[in-house]
Amino acid sequence: MNISRNAQRVLHVLAQGGRIVVRKDGGRKVIAVDCFTREGWRLGQCDLDLFRRLRAKRLIRSQDGAPYRISERGLRAVRPQLDNR
Repeated sequence: MNISRNAQRVLHVLAQGGRIVVRKDGGRKVIAVDCFTREGWRLGQCDLDLFRRLRAKRLIRSQDGAPYRISERGLRAVRPQLDNR
């Protein structure tokens, strides 16, 4: 699967235990996203457009209103690196 460099970075953070927190308007529409590492640092590469692409490819998912995490499909798509756990 062809995944951009920024998407790879976000998937690596999620594979290591990070999460994506979405902010919605009064309804169901997502207006902003924040990607956090396992340690609580905010990742700047994750924007709304990248979030929508990852969700459309089903590389991330949310369960019962929880923050978005990497899916099984996302784990298979991410390229291995030395710092993955």
